[in-house]
Amino acid sequence: MSIQEESVRDTSVRSGGPQEPTPGLIPLTDPSGEASGGALQDLVVLDLTRILSGPFATMTLADLGADVIKIEQPGQGDDTRQWGPPFQGEEAAYFLSVNRNKRSLAVDLKSAEGLAAVRQLALKADVLVENFRPGTAARLGLGYEDLSTENPGLVYASISGYGQTGPDAARAGYDAIAQARSGIMSVTGEAGGPPVRVGVSSADLVAGMWATIGILAALHEKKRTGRGQWVDISLLDGSVSWLTYVSSGYFASGETPQRYGSAHPTIAPYQAFATADGFVMVAVGNDGLWRRLTTALNREELAVDERFASNPSRVAHRNILIPLLEEIMLTRRTDEWVQALDLAGVPVGPIQTVDQALIDPQVIARGMVAELEHPTVGALKMVGCPVRLTRTPASIRTAPPLLGQHTDDILSGLGFSTNRIASLREAGAVQ
Repeated sequence: MSIQEESVRDTSVRSGGPQEPTPGLIPLTDPSGEASGGALQDLVVLDLTRILSGPFATMTLADLGADVIKIEQPGQGDDTRQWGPPFQGEEAAYFLSVNRNKRSLAVDLKSAEGLAAVRQLALKADVLVENFRPGTAARLGLGYEDLSTENPGLVYASISGYGQTGPDAARAGYDAIAQARSGIMSVTGEAGGPPVRVGVSSADLVAGMWATIGILAALHEKKRTGRGQWVDISLLDGSVSWLTYVSSGYFASGETPQRYGSAHPTIAPYQAFATADGFVMVAVGNDGLWRRLTTALNREELAVDERFASNPSRVAHRNILIPLLEEIMLTRRTDEWVQALDLAGVPVGPIQTVDQALIDPQVIARGMVAELEHPTVGALKMVGCPVRLTRTPASIRTAPPLLGQHTDDILSGLGFSTNRIASLREAGAVQ
């Protein structure tokens, strides 16, 4: 149900790894030998979002095949187009990271004609995603109640800081504030140190993921009823949902969870250790793994020490156990420990920097680094889509769009004449 078919199948996508088909990035074929489309190829998604949470959700839908039309302000576009350095050519790396596989329609929502065009798109769309402050879309005539009257099958997703209800619904939302209020920051950081923000914008990203899940659930329900519904996602809700076992521990004990750095509050040893040349993460999740670790360390006596024989006792005596292990781990290099613990069957991994992670052989083999051609940047590398479907794989088909790159195509698909589009552009309503 693409509003207008476009040459989006030209995909100069190259896997960052071996030149063999990689599920999820290189289109697979069905038993008939025909290239299979994405799982969501019949969906039109109107994207009224900007920054990170919404664009991450709509990019995921686009990777899965949806026709995503991104609405941007003429002359400016998504705020993240200016979020640099770093830039690649004239494009901000931040914008490029979450806007592939989309078409850009640059239209001024303050213009009556521009707003009317967007509303026309909304009445044809299967999904609309917005991350305005609550009430803003409704004031523009693009709220759920208004649009669903004429498009009852519309799945409408709103992402906001605090949701559409509650005493703080009208407040602006920011990732760092959601991390702070949700309790996530309170359990992040070294013991005895200050609370720390997660190194990526976790509140934004988890909200985008929950929005995607909510949209897919609503689309599934629509098959039974023919009716869409409103998906209400907040940054704060999403971050609170991540508390899972941390919150259960509090409910069970009444004790406020603390910071443990890289360690785990209820498992030991389960943390990072410094080595002779770096850091390694060791995850001993049960007593059998503990015995394997002591053998690999040539310290079998620790396995039968009553202070360390069971996980509860190791947790209770972690202040004694961890310094012992820290001293041992400093005696060998990271690669030596990884090899030794792997051989012993103990879960282990090097703590890699971002540049190291992006050339990790497993990351490359899974197609999680892709490369495609951008019209002004040239060769553009980006992180791939982690969803693996055997018949309808996710794919990276087109580069993040230039501002207004598809304005004419999209408006033509709505029935706008060339003269009318030119008139709108001359008036500044579109770009």
